[in-house]
Amino acid sequence: MPEVLKAPLVVEFPFTRSLGPVQSAFLTGLRERVVLGVKTRDGRTLVPPVEYDPVTSEEIGELVEVGSTGTVTTWAWNHEPRRGQPLDTPFAWVLVKLDGADTGLLHALDAPDPDSVHTGMRVRVRWAEERSGAITDIACFEPYDGESAELTGSDGRFEDMVTGIVAPARLDYTYSPGRAQSGYINALSDRRAVGERCPSCRKVYVPPRGACPTCGVATSEQVEVGPRGTLTTYCIVNIKAKNLDIEVPYVYGHIALDGADLALHGRIGGIPYDQVRMGLRVEPVWTDGGRFPDHYRPTGEPDADYDTYKELV
Repeated sequence: MPEVLKAPLVVEFPFTRSLGPVQSAFLTGLRERVVLGVKTRDGRTLVPPVEYDPVTSEEIGELVEVGSTGTVTTWAWNHEPRRGQPLDTPFAWVLVKLDGADTGLLHALDAPDPDSVHTGMRVRVRWAEERSGAITDIACFEPYDGESAELTGSDGRFEDMVTGIVAPARLDYTYSPGRAQSGYINALSDRRAVGERCPSCRKVYVPPRGACPTCGVATSEQVEVGPRGTLTTYCIVNIKAKNLDIEVPYVYGHIALDGADLALHGRIGGIPYDQVRMGLRVEPVWTDGGRFPDHYRPTGEPDADYDTYKELV
């Protein structure tokens, strides 16, 4: 049995969103060291503010300032902070009901140990030295035994309002492709494409998953396919990827390798993007040291008849 592979994998992208008037005022207020909530029709003050009442679904927008001091309503100790969290030393996650608010704001509390944290303790905002109009403008909360913070009298109107934010999303994990895909990846290192055949329906799946998605039975019989194949469908990419050194426009498509009953995806090269078509016969192009085909190029054969690949589109 081949060694099952595993490797660290990172999936990340920047999520960009625009802000409505309520969120815009809230984040701009944080930049100015002001905490704003929104008042509902029945008199509750929600912090952080939302555009719609979570109870009645009514649209709300009456902004009201609340204090930068408050009371811990519940908490949990974080003994091992992760990358990107507010503090790099152990801290408490807390829900803080700020003075004048009726809901809790989730953030970090800088405390020496869990014994120093308790429900009902008084805390205050520790503002970040550099602020840009984001929740991180609150660096964290810190224990506080003084008087309630005085309000600034803000009405939620500021100069140079924050109108949008970019929130980076990232997921780090260890990926293991399992027995079937490990065999597929190992074969690619020899520039071969290997799938697995279902013992029931006899379909060959590339890349293999270890089981037939149609019959639900395990697969183990390896079958070498390709290397040539047929382009079944494709798209023209016009947006350049941040970490991909490929000029746009380029073509990305589904390729049914000869002998396979499942199309895999790959980039199409060696042909102008506006001449790519369904049924185009292609073959892999490898680069020195590459562990998988860099792209697929036309073979020069006549296009495949649609009936030969219509079930794989």
